Amino acid sequence: MSKQASTWLTVAEKLLGLVIIVVGALLVYFTHIDPPASGGQVANYAFIFLIAGIALVAFGIFLILAKVESD
Repeated sequence: MSKQASTWLTVAEKLLGLVIIVVGALLVYFTHIDPPASGGQVANYAFIFLIAGIALVAFGIFLILAKVESD
């Protein structure tokens, strides 16, 4: 007997991946276009937000491309 994931679960996974990609892309875009003013404490850590945004995009792509296995 094989088990398959529910269709709704698969759709929810793909939608979550899409939302994560959009959030990550917005984070990268706004951090790159409008970085914090230099001299402030946050300006020193702007690259962390860029890396976090890229990681979110990569994770979202992984969720979209992942296939559901059946036993």
